[in-house]
Amino acid sequence: MRALLDVLLVVLQLYVYVIIAAAILSWLVAFNVVNRYNDVVRSIWNLVTALTEPLLRPIRGMIPNLGGIDISPVILLLLIFFLERVIEEYIYPNVF
Repeated sequence: MRALLDVLLVVLQLYVYVIIAAAILSWLVAFNVVNRYNDVVRSIWNLVTALTEPLLRPIRGMIPNLGGIDISPVILLLLIFFLERVIEEYIYPNVF
């Protein structure tokens, strides 16, 4: 059971990196540093969008419009960090 929790913690940590990469890529696209019409950039954009949108979309639906500022990745990161802490502090020590 601890092995499953370890795998879950690693997956959550990798997902944090994907969220950060998606945020950085969106900034790069917004400031025209990279072009989404490039095949490599488009494939990376499609990958990170497919990985992050299923969890970001419900959060975006719940928070109010802040005038072009998207804080849904920050909220998702805080939720992931909270879940990791709960697993490490409360669930992991009680599993044999």
